[in-house]
Amino acid sequence: MVTVQYSNDYKDDKNEALHTQYIFRTDVPHGGPAFHAASTGTSAHTPHKWEPGYPAAFGFGKINRFIKRGAGQRNDSKVPRRNDALKHGLNGFGSAGSKSFRALAVFGAGVSGLLSFATIAYSDEAEHGLECPSYPWPHEGILSSYDHASIRRGHQVYQQVCASCHSMSLISYRDLVGVAYTEEETKAMAAEIEVVDGPNDEGEMFTRPGKLSDRFPQPYSNEAAARFANGGAYPPDLSLITKARHNGQNYVFALLTGYRDPPAGVSIREGLHYNPYFPGGAIAMPKMLNDGAVEYEDGTPATEAQMGKDVVSFLSWAAEPEMEERKLMGFKWIFVLSLALLQAAYYRRLRWSIYKSRKLVLDVVN
Repeated sequence: MVTVQYSNDYKDDKNEALHTQYIFRTDVPHGGPAFHAASTGTSAHTPHKWEPGYPAAFGFGKINRFIKRGAGQRNDSKVPRRNDALKHGLNGFGSAGSKSFRALAVFGAGVSGLLSFATIAYSDEAEHGLECPSYPWPHEGILSSYDHASIRRGHQVYQQVCASCHSMSLISYRDLVGVAYTEEETKAMAAEIEVVDGPNDEGEMFTRPGKLSDRFPQPYSNEAAARFANGGAYPPDLSLITKARHNGQNYVFALLTGYRDPPAGVSIREGLHYNPYFPGGAIAMPKMLNDGAVEYEDGTPATEAQMGKDVVSFLSWAAEPEMEERKLMGFKWIFVLSLALLQAAYYRRLRWSIYKSRKLVLDVVN
């Protein structure tokens, strides 16, 4: 028989020394070790003691593990509570700090986004011009047509104000017949210009009065002459101007009526004029529409806004002279297709009614 005595020291919550003594008895003759814990008490520290006899190496690994497991269960019975409380406090502090940091990060990202958006909007305004307001043009409806009286007044504004610099190379005099003028009025208007034609039988060019088939006259013979006369700026052709610019009709009207003094801190070099709707804000064309600049034939007051509205209506017609015919043709096709749809629905109901109303009986017995 071998008796093993083991002492273990630890301290309780009050920092008092505790002592546990384990005594194991092994009876070899019966074929295997039988362990028995003898006593547990409180005393001073006692070193490990091994009784002489059976070799101490026998079963020492299992004994050591058993003792450590028993001591560990008693030592950790109360200590984890304080550790859990400490961990809970640290976790609470960490979660609160992480929430605050997360909120601060979201706030910083929002401020950065607003600043970047404002910067982009400012740079976009400087590059592409101020966003144009939207105006209720009378010909924008699905079944709306042009205001032909406005087109006639707009052509008058173009002739007296715009034609000295801007061309309309895609419009002929005959296009005005039945839109703004009668045929006799258009012929008399075309005869006022002189057109270079030829060559004649002698091989020479000659001039003749204009005809209905002639295009509107060009203010300059070529682009170089146009740039020289306008300080390096080239006046664009106005035939398709309302289609060639973003938000065309609103842009042209806002540009013609949007001249103003430059704001503080903005300097415009000599020869240019400030217009916030023009890309860059500086335009070579001066303000051309002033109250009373033209005298309408029908007695309409020639205010700046009225002239701008009339000339934009004329330019819109010039860009889409077929708009009224296209809308009328579209309405006719929609009406015809609606009748065809009703006929198809009736035919479907008539054709399939016999199949939908019949009753099939299956004799599964026979």
